[in-house]
Amino acid sequence: MPLDIVVVMDPIGSIKIAKDSTFAMLLEAQRRGHRLHYVRPGGLSVRDGKAQAIVAPLQVRDDKNGWYELGDFAPLHFGRGQVVLMRKDPPVDSEYIHDTQILGLAQDAGALIVNDPQGLRDYNEKLAALLFPQCCPPTLVSRDPAALKAFVNEHTDAVLKPLDGMGGRSIFRAHAGEPNLNVILETLTQGGHSLAMAQRYLPEITDGDKRILLVDGEPVDYCLARIPQGDEFRGNLAAGGRGEGRPLSERDRWIAAQVGPEMKRRGMLFVGLDAIGDYLTEVNVTSPTCIRELDAQFGINIAGLLFDAIERRVGA
Repeated sequence: MPLDIVVVMDPIGSIKIAKDSTFAMLLEAQRRGHRLHYVRPGGLSVRDGKAQAIVAPLQVRDDKNGWYELGDFAPLHFGRGQVVLMRKDPPVDSEYIHDTQILGLAQDAGALIVNDPQGLRDYNEKLAALLFPQCCPPTLVSRDPAALKAFVNEHTDAVLKPLDGMGGRSIFRAHAGEPNLNVILETLTQGGHSLAMAQRYLPEITDGDKRILLVDGEPVDYCLARIPQGDEFRGNLAAGGRGEGRPLSERDRWIAAQVGPEMKRRGMLFVGLDAIGDYLTEVNVTSPTCIRELDAQFGINIAGLLFDAIERRVGA
């Protein structure tokens, strides 16, 4: 049965289709005969207690010279037979939270939201990893620069980051006795007013920051190791890291088995776990990536696995 696939994303005209996981999802949905609808950026609203959106019919093709066509925009009321792909990139600011609240109303009207809007609000991508402390390296989250400084001194080498960053932005590596440590912590905590995270530095980062994908709680068989280049310690692709696909290790599968059942229970159908060496560092729920890279390297179809799960959920 054809479904109406409604996508909430950043402007489609500015994406890089060779690396865009949302685009992979749209290609797969179209291949299966589902109808695509593109939500105009900022186009979610509520009228008389009912969620709606301004959408246009969408067609996609895997062609870097012209990858989409839009029809005319018109109002759409949410209801049964619809699947909403919530794929806006962070930051998870007040506008993002408001959009998830509107999508909660769409969910109440019968639409399937991927990922579940309550989970998107609950799971800060860095704090969510700490729900599984058995998987994580030593970590401190605090507003107190003195406590964070003591953590760095205790572990001698640490990574410091804000809770709302993405793509490796504003991540610092600091050593005990670092001359700039005070100013780094003042900047990250905004003078003690904002939470920041400190984690023991993991030297295994030189072998890659692994992205493990979960589809309805189950891991894809391959991960993408994002390997730092040159004098960069960050593996993020946005920070210049090189992506190298690998089969999951036994430890990777163990981490996935710890996290996956809770993600499935909470309706988080597509999740990206970040792992360095043997440790989980983040649980990405907003707009996980790496589908296109892994598909290309291993001849798989991760979006196909996702739509199998979606169709099971809606009984299509």
